[in-house]
Amino acid sequence: GLLTGRYHLRGGVTGVTQLQEWLRSDEVTLAEVFQRAGYATGCFGKWHNGGYWPAHPRGQGFAEFFGFCGGHWNNYFDAVLEQNGQPIATRGYLADALTEAACSFIAPPRERPFFCYLAYNTPHSPFQVPDAYYNHHRDRVGAVELAAIYAMCENLDDNLGRLLRHLELQGVRRDTIVVFLTDNGPNTERYNGGMRGRKGSVHEGGTRVPLVIRWPSRIRPGTVVPHIASCIDLFPTLVELCGLQSSAASDKPLDGRSLVPL
Repeated sequence: GLLTGRYHLRGGVTGVTQLQEWLRSDEVTLAEVFQRAGYATGCFGKWHNGGYWPAHPRGQGFAEFFGFCGGHWNNYFDAVLEQNGQPIATRGYLADALTEAACSFIAPPRERPFFCYLAYNTPHSPFQVPDAYYNHHRDRVGAVELAAIYAMCENLDDNLGRLLRHLELQGVRRDTIVVFLTDNGPNTERYNGGMRGRKGSVHEGGTRVPLVIRWPSRIRPGTVVPHIASCIDLFPTLVELCGLQSSAASDKPLDGRSLVPL
């Protein structure tokens, strides 16, 4: 839905395993729209939309891919990932390696703008996290698993901070749109903002997630949009914000609505 601006069923996605998660290759993704408009496109992290051409990220508009194709990854340390079709051994924690790759993609002096899709797979099982983060939470939280989850969240905070500092160092902070969101409610029983339900539930606690859009040159800090929106709305929103309506648009009707008026 996020990639196409359309309900997932329209793209043939009916589940999360056994090929039910493969997105039809004739669906037009955000990456394809931006690529047609001359943007450099990169996907980093989890790609849960198909593992082989043309459902692979490289067949769906991403010129660069570094990560893994599938819903889960079983080892978060020194993982062997894929880089443009080739296995590559990484060092250290997986989320850190993904951030490093995304920063490297952004780093070169560019004549073209970039579209960077960074999909972390944490916090999720297996509950593996560097000791320094875990030790920070183990005495505050009784459950080992819960301490690991909060430690993963702190690691993500640090990695997002690295990414934002990198944009600053590259001199593109004010003119770069940064979108942050999660995909569903928590996958264990834990703090959920007082909402009912969790991942897998249609209650608010399973489906309502944070969305933050940061664009210093255009969006005033502290702006709050109270309306309910969906991931399908990001496709038309980003296309409109970047002025791509006439130069590169999907050839399929969208279900999402642009959030720009809000």
